[in-house]
Amino acid sequence: MIVAIDGPAASGKSTTAKMVAKKLEMTYLDTGPCIVL
Repeated sequence: MIVAIDGPAASGKSTTAKMVAKKLEMTYLDTGPCIVL
């Protein structure tokens, strides 16, 4: 399963994603450094 969380800067995306990943026993992956514009 892939869960993507999107939103504006400083809205708590990472915090929420980490909590959801822990609850669902999934791996948290920060893709921010992977994005090239």
